[in-house]
Amino acid sequence: MEHGSFSDHSKSTFSLSDEDHTLANSVRFTLNQDPRVAFCGYSIPHPSDARVNIRVQTTGDSAREVLKDACQDLMLMCQHVRSTFDKAVVDYKLSKPVKDMSIEK
Repeated sequence: MEHGSFSDHSKSTFSLSDEDHTLANSVRFTLNQDPRVAFCGYSIPHPSDARVNIRVQTTGDSAREVLKDACQDLMLMCQHVRSTFDKAVVDYKLSKPVKDMSIEK
């Protein structure tokens, strides 16, 4: 849900349900890498409420579009980490003969 001004699209607060610090801090980090972002922060209204509020203020661009771009960038980063990890696992398994691996039956 977006809470913002109808007249100024460069400032908005986005409320995300069923999320916690894991996603909120990652999105905050990604948003702060964007030069279009003047301010970004998040809060969790109450520890028992699985909801985060992310505040985005930009230098003029739509806060919604900047948040969308940040989420896409975060997705690409996650895909890169996953593919790098998967490749490292395959490389490790190929570098060690099966008899050298301590596999318990």
